Amino acid sequence: MPQTLPQTPDLLAVMDECRRFPGLFQSLHLATCNADAEPEASYAAYVEHQGCYHVYTSELSAHTANLAASGRCSVLFIESEAQARHLFARRRLTLQCAATECPRGSAEFDLILDRFVEQFGGFMAMLRKLTDFHLYRLRPLSGAYVAGFAQAYTLGGEGLSEIRHRREQGHRSPDQATAGALDAAAQ
Repeated sequence: MPQTLPQTPDLLAVMDECRRFPGLFQSLHLATCNADAEPEASYAAYVEHQGCYHVYTSELSAHTANLAASGRCSVLFIESEAQARHLFARRRLTLQCAATECPRGSAEFDLILDRFVEQFGGFMAMLRKLTDFHLYRLRPLSGAYVAGFAQAYTLGGEGLSEIRHRREQGHRSPDQATAGALDAAAQ
């Protein structure tokens, strides 16, 4: 029986899908570590500008101090359980980011806060005045995009312009029936 070769994904189409994916959300999941290296998860509303994600966070939030101290975070965009074709294969984009504070009164601060007000309305106009809030630019350094079963990709390069399919190792199954079922689920 002839063996079929695995399909090669159209990497340009996957990259396009990956770049559009965060636009489906108004907030992002944020992972930071505190001074004791304990991980903390949270979320924040965001505005995207020139390939970076901007969050406006209060000093009352643990992740604000964590961003200031470490300058690093991980960001997650994930498809809702209700919309996913399969719970175990939810589409998701994970980004490792450098976090830099945008100083209050700078041109970047004013531009991004104007965008926050445009996107989120009057409530943001009120938050903008609160001095315990800080604006952080989250610049992606590397990432991973999962589009479904056996559809995992690594992102890298300048502006995350490089994409690579992570199929070299693949899933390991104990028998042919399980392997076939996994292949069917990937369709």
